[in-house]
Amino acid sequence: MDTSDPHIIFTEDGKCSHCSSFPLHAKQHWFKGNEGIEKLNRIISEIKDKNKQKKYDCIIGLSGGADSSYLAYWAAKHANLRLLAVHVDAGWNSEIAVSNIKKIVSQLNIDLITHVIDWEEMADLQRSFLNAGVANQDTPQDHAFFAALYHFANKNNIQYILSGFNFASESILPKGWGHSAMDLEQIKDIHKKFGRMKLRTFPLISFFKNYIYYPYVKKMRIIFPLNYITYIKSDAIMLLNKELGWEDYGGKHCESRFTKFFQSYFLPTRFGFDKRRAHLSSLVLSGQIDRHKALKILEKPPFEEDKIHLDKEFVCRKLSVSMEEFNEFLNMPKRDFTYYKNNSNKMWLLNLVRYVLSLPGTAYKRFFSS
Repeated sequence: MDTSDPHIIFTEDGKCSHCSSFPLHAKQHWFKGNEGIEKLNRIISEIKDKNKQKKYDCIIGLSGGADSSYLAYWAAKHANLRLLAVHVDAGWNSEIAVSNIKKIVSQLNIDLITHVIDWEEMADLQRSFLNAGVANQDTPQDHAFFAALYHFANKNNIQYILSGFNFASESILPKGWGHSAMDLEQIKDIHKKFGRMKLRTFPLISFFKNYIYYPYVKKMRIIFPLNYITYIKSDAIMLLNKELGWEDYGGKHCESRFTKFFQSYFLPTRFGFDKRRAHLSSLVLSGQIDRHKALKILEKPPFEEDKIHLDKEFVCRKLSVSMEEFNEFLNMPKRDFTYYKNNSNKMWLLNLVRYVLSLPGTAYKRFFSS
């Protein structure tokens, strides 16, 4: 990691704040060996016990990428969970991702729902974000993915959501490199300022539904199984290839052609944020790659210079913007997420309430009596 993370702190001997905080975060989120297996077995037993009379045990978002693909394989093959998979087609699927999804659901006998987003609405929202000048250009896709997943979980009366997020390869993600894709206030404000059409069918999820209604009223839980088992991404990719004929697509989250372009070209070129630093640093801290090898990878540019013009032309053509317009997006004033309406105050209040409710009874009473 380097100072492209605006909040990073280095000690005199060169150790950064991410490395310093890793042991504490690992203790809270990453359970290895027998401890992880025992915890996960209890969770699986609970899921199966509560869903005996239902068609599905849990729901999973399936992108065709390595993490979600391996999670689906593990859940169906090893945990024997009855899965409903949801794939959200935002218009940017790579051919490899589509092929991977077909192989997974057909060979593992998993029911699949594919939700296709209205392309005109998706393109209009993505152009709005480009005009807004903010860093997280993946917000429209990411928000739609999670909004649709919650919608289908609720529709099918499913309480448990399996997530492919894993601490081993994603422990580092600087907050200063973007803003939460789940901030509907931000999405609405940006689209109101720059959008040209109404979002009539686009999957959206409100603050209330995301943080209160689904988790506390509907009692939905997000489970992260890969944090309880030995998950080595390179081994997982080899296993998926051998067992299912799954194909590697060449990079983290590159199952989406827009995400690949955004992370490899747009973000480093416009903001100086090279997400490979965070991805590789996470793997270094979890012991899956050594630091010397990671630095060697970073010596190469994040994109292929002789081919990037083809990706650039493809993105422009898909979004119906000229090359001149796109170059203007690259050079326009940069905007922090705070430039637009956002849910930061709501998040602060929610976190305060969560903290108060977590206090022991006597401390809880003292808090309100003081």
